[in-house]
Amino acid sequence: MYSHASESLIKQAREIQVSELQKFYSRLMKMLQGKELGHDTVDSLQRLHLILSATKYTRTLPLELQKRFVALLSSPAEQHQVLSAAVLRETLPLTGQELNYNHQLNSHAAGLLLSQVGRTEIERLSLLLHYCETCIYKTHHIILQLSKKLVDWLRYASVMQGVGTSSGGFFTGPRSRQPVPIAELDGSVSGDFFTVLCVGQGFTEDQWMNVYSFSMLRHWLLTYHSSCSTTVDADDRSEVDGSVVSMVSATSSSSRLLPPKERLREKAFQYCQRLIEQSDRKAHKKTDTELQKACLVEAVCILDCVCVEDASLVYRTFPCIKALFGRLSSELSYARVLLPIAQFYLNHGEIAAVDCENVWKVVFGRFPTELFNDPFLAHELLRFLRLNLESIELRVPQYTRYFPNLLKFLAWDSPAMVDDFVDLLPSMVTTGTAVELLHTLLDLPCLSATLVLQHRSTCLPISEPVGRSFVSLDAFRNPSFRGLFLFLLRTEAGSGDTMDRLSTLHELLVEAADWPRVTQCARTVPVLLHVFFNTIVTIADEKLLAHLILVMLERSSLLLNIPAYIKEIHRVFSCHLLRLCKLHPSLVVNQSHELLEFAGSTANVYSKEELYTHVVWVLGEYLSVSCDSRCSVSLITSCFEALEAVLFEITSSAPPTGKVCPAPKVINTLMSALAKLASRSHDLIPRVSLFLSKLRTVTRSGSVAWCSDEEDLVAIVTRGEELWSLLKAPGVAQSVLTPPPHVIAPQWHRDTNVALPLQLRALTSLTHSQ
Repeated sequence: MYSHASESLIKQAREIQVSELQKFYSRLMKMLQGKELGHDTVDSLQRLHLILSATKYTRTLPLELQKRFVALLSSPAEQHQVLSAAVLRETLPLTGQELNYNHQLNSHAAGLLLSQVGRTEIERLSLLLHYCETCIYKTHHIILQLSKKLVDWLRYASVMQGVGTSSGGFFTGPRSRQPVPIAELDGSVSGDFFTVLCVGQGFTEDQWMNVYSFSMLRHWLLTYHSSCSTTVDADDRSEVDGSVVSMVSATSSSSRLLPPKERLREKAFQYCQRLIEQSDRKAHKKTDTELQKACLVEAVCILDCVCVEDASLVYRTFPCIKALFGRLSSELSYARVLLPIAQFYLNHGEIAAVDCENVWKVVFGRFPTELFNDPFLAHELLRFLRLNLESIELRVPQYTRYFPNLLKFLAWDSPAMVDDFVDLLPSMVTTGTAVELLHTLLDLPCLSATLVLQHRSTCLPISEPVGRSFVSLDAFRNPSFRGLFLFLLRTEAGSGDTMDRLSTLHELLVEAADWPRVTQCARTVPVLLHVFFNTIVTIADEKLLAHLILVMLERSSLLLNIPAYIKEIHRVFSCHLLRLCKLHPSLVVNQSHELLEFAGSTANVYSKEELYTHVVWVLGEYLSVSCDSRCSVSLITSCFEALEAVLFEITSSAPPTGKVCPAPKVINTLMSALAKLASRSHDLIPRVSLFLSKLRTVTRSGSVAWCSDEEDLVAIVTRGEELWSLLKAPGVAQSVLTPPPHVIAPQWHRDTNVALPLQLRALTSLTHSQ
C-alpha cells in the first residue's frame, strides 16, 4: 500500500490536464536546451516519469522533446541516461526513421530498444546487435532478456495464417474470413510449430518475428549468447519466465526450468531439427526449393554452434546430420549444404566416433572433379579449408592426397583463387607429396587447357559442321591420348609423379598457349613455386632436395610452350637452385653428374640462359673440398673440361641460326667458374690462362661474331684480364676464389652482376705491378 502522500502525488499525475501537460512539456524543453542540466531539470524529469507511468494509457511526447530525450541517452551523467530511458520506455516509439540510435547505444539505450522491439522496429533490433556489442557484453541481463524473447519468437509463434490483403470491397474484408492453419511447402497443413519454411496468405506479427529471429540466431549465439557467464545463468535459474506465451504453453514446462541460455539453445536445436524435416518435403516452386537449401545451410550451422557450446547435444544431433548427408550426398545441387555438414563432421566427428571418410570423398573428391567451374562453391570450399586448416591437418590426414583435385579450382579461375592457394599450398607440401606436387604445379597450364577441353567436349557435339575446329579437342576425344589427359584430371595423388609423354602432351596443347584461362594460370605458377620451395626447405632432407634439383633440371625443357611462362619458371628455378646449394653445398657433389650434363650442353646457353648461368655458378662455387670432402681432383677436372668446351665453342663461332649472342653474364660466369676450379687444381691454371690470353688477343683485332655489343665485349675482356692476372698468383687466387668451409652466406668477392668488386681489382693491380 502506498502512503497517503504517495497516493496524492499519483492522483495528481493521473488527473493532470492536457493544457497543463503541454505547458510542462514546453518548460522541460527549454531546460533541456540549456548547456547544463541542474537539479531542477532532474526533478522535472522525475515528475514527467511519474506522470507517464501513473496512467494506464501510453502517451506520445512531442517529436522535438522525444529527440531531446534520445540525445540525453548519451549524456555523460548516468542519472540522465537512466531517467531518459525510463521516460522513453513509457512512451510510444516513433514510427519510421525519425530517431537515430546509432551513435548513442549504451546499456540503457539497448534496454530501451529491447523493450520496444517489434516487427516494424526490427531495424532497432539490428542496431542492438551491430552497434552495441560492448555494452551488451557487459550487461548480462540484456542478453537474458533478449534470449527469452528469442525463445518465444522462435518456438511459440501463431500456427494460424495472418490476414492477407483484401482485393474486394468492404464486405470482403478480414471479418468475413475464418482463421486458416499455416501450410508446409508441399501444400499440406502444418502439424507442428511455425518456422521460416511455413507458408500462408499472410503472416502475423509474431510469425514475422519468428523469421527475423531465425535470421539473427546464429550471429546471436556466436557473438553474445556464448559470452553470458554461467554465474549469471545460475543466478537466473530460479527466475520465472516473464513470457505470457511460455507460461501458457503446456509443452514447455520442462524447458522453462532451464536457464535462458540453455533454454534458447534447446529451442534452437528443436527449430533446426524441424527445418531439416521440412526440407525433405517437395516444394511446389523453384524459389521455395532454393529457400529450403538456404535454410538447411543456416540450420546445420546453428546446430554446429549449439553443439560447440554443449557437447552433450552432439549425440542427439549426429543421427539427424548423418541422415541428411546420406540424403544429399548424391545431389550436386546441394553442394552448398554439404559444406556446413562437413564442418559439423570436422568439429564433432571425433567426439561421436563416426567414420568421416565418405564426407571427405565428396568434399575433396567429387566437388572439385565435377564442380570446378562453380565459382561460388570454389570460394566456399577454399574458405572452409582456410578457416579450418589446422583442424583438417590434424583430423583429416588424407587431405593432402587430394591436391591434384583441389588445384582444379586454381587452374580454372586463377586470378580469383591464387590468394587462397598461397595460404593453402604449404599445407599440401609434405615429404611424400613434394615431387609430385612440383610436377603438378608445373603442369597447371596444361591442366587449365584440359579443363577447358573437358568443358567444351560436354557442350559441343563430336562432329561440328560449322565453326572453328580445335585440334586439341580432337586429341582430347582420341582414345590414344586419353591416358595423358586422365592423368592431369586425376582425383588423388599417388599414381605417379608425372607422365612419360609430356612432350607429346605439349604438342597436342600447342594451340592452347594463348587461351585466356591458360595464360592467366601460367602467370600464377611462379608465385606458387616460390611458396612451394620456401616450404620444402623447412621440412626436406638432402635426399629429397637432390631429387627436386633433378626435377628442376629435367622440367626446364618440358614446359608448355608459352615463352613468358618458360622464362619465369627458369628464373624461379635459378633462384631456388642457388638457395638450395647455399643451404646444402654437398648437393653439388651429390648431383654433380646431372649438373655437369646440364652445364656441358651448349644448347642450354641459348635456350635456358638464366638457369644455365646459375648452374655454372654453383658448380664453380661449391665444387670444392672446403664444401665437401668427397670432391676429388678428377671431379674438378671433369667439370673444368665440360665448361671449357662450352666456353670455347660459344666464343669461337656465331650463335646458331635464330639465336642471339650469349649474354656477357653467361661468358663471365663460365670464365669465373673455370678460374675457381683451376685455383683448386693448379694443373689447370695454364689451360685457363691460355684461353684468357687468347681472348684478349682475338678481341684486339676488332668485332667478334659471338658478341654484337662493343660495351659487352669490353666488359668480358676486362673480366678475363682480371682473372688472368689473379691466376698469376695461385695462392692468392685460391684464397680469393674458394669459399671458406661451412660458410653459407655470400662472400665479398660475389655480386649479382658477376663483376669482381674493388678488393679483387686491387689484388689484380698488385699482380700487374709485380
